[in-house]
Amino acid sequence: MAYSDRELLARIIQCEAGGEGDNGMRAVASVVMNRVQVDYGEYGRLHTIRQVVYQKHQFTCAMETVGGQYNYQNIYNMRPTDVHYAIADWAMAGNRLSGLGFALWFFNPYQPTCRENFPSAVGQFALRIGDHCFYDPTPAYAKT
Repeated sequence: MAYSDRELLARIIQCEAGGEGDNGMRAVASVVMNRVQVDYGEYGRLHTIRQVVYQKHQFTCAMETVGGQYNYQNIYNMRPTDVHYAIADWAMAGNRLSGLGFALWFFNPYQPTCRENFPSAVGQFALRIGDHCFYDPTPAYAKT
């Protein structure tokens, strides 16, 4: 069964940021929707939540295996709650987390500091929320 966009977004929110509080979940939802809406660079070729979530090697939670091992923390094992659906609805309605900019990437560095650039020189550090660092596109991103 194929998930609706709302269901898919709620599951990726829970899987990628379920332990990061409301702002962390809103930030992840914002990144997904920013990728849907950007009209240039690599993500400019994607037009739906489904295309963004399932783009190869983008979200660990969309992978059933990681490093040859079954990934138990994947969107298929998530059970979103009303909070996850509310944040998905919020993001799909065009809302974005204040202060986040137009972030297109996030990752957990598993250390107290964020890298200045991620991934490589196409993203510039914008904000840290909980364990995740968020990155806005640089002019170099347009050439991807």
